[in-house]
Amino acid sequence: MDSPARPPARAPLRRLRDARDRLRRRLLRRRRLIAAVLLGLAAAVTVRSLAPPPPALATLVVAARDLPAGRALAAGDLVEVAVPPDVVPDGTARHPVGRRLAAPLRAGEPVTDVRLVGPGLGAAQPAGTVVVPVRLSDAGQVALLRPGDRISLLGTDTQAGTTELLAAGATVLAVPDRSFANDGALPGRLVVLALDSSVVYHVTAASAAEYVTYTWSRS
Repeated sequence: MDSPARPPARAPLRRLRDARDRLRRRLLRRRRLIAAVLLGLAAAVTVRSLAPPPPALATLVVAARDLPAGRALAAGDLVEVAVPPDVVPDGTARHPVGRRLAAPLRAGEPVTDVRLVGPGLGAAQPAGTVVVPVRLSDAGQVALLRPGDRISLLGTDTQAGTTELLAAGATVLAVPDRSFANDGALPGRLVVLALDSSVVYHVTAASAAEYVTYTWSRS
């Protein structure tokens, strides 16, 4: 007895045509969404092509943590950060490792020449001033000073018992660490001052022969 006839299988071409029709219907149903996506992509590409390139960055050396005046800078005290070139301050120290701080640095503050003991220390001072290391007679008094203080120097002749004004309005630029500035042979302690050029020789002569102290006001 003959078996019942099976329905003929769909030809591969018919199956391909059906799949194409189903895809076309799906695309038609979603044509607005697809159009919106394509427009968004086109707009993003256009904006990206018209946007200016990102600005170049400069490397700036800043303090890794709060640092005291008188410290000899080590590599671990500093960190490099990338910043826009227009925020890099004038006088930035390129190789500050091994240099000594003339004033304290806050964490994140850039290292500039006016913060370091050296020629740049007096760069920000008015014309007519001279940067001079002066040995004050009382080391304890020097410990009270900090960079930026304005002081008046007094010289006392201990033999005659007289005191005179040596310089008024001197600016303290640096208070070197005791271990750095004390040679053990001379009394007192060094402080770096910005003095008017007209009184420099008077002050240096008095510091060698008289008892030199100061007065100051922080108001």
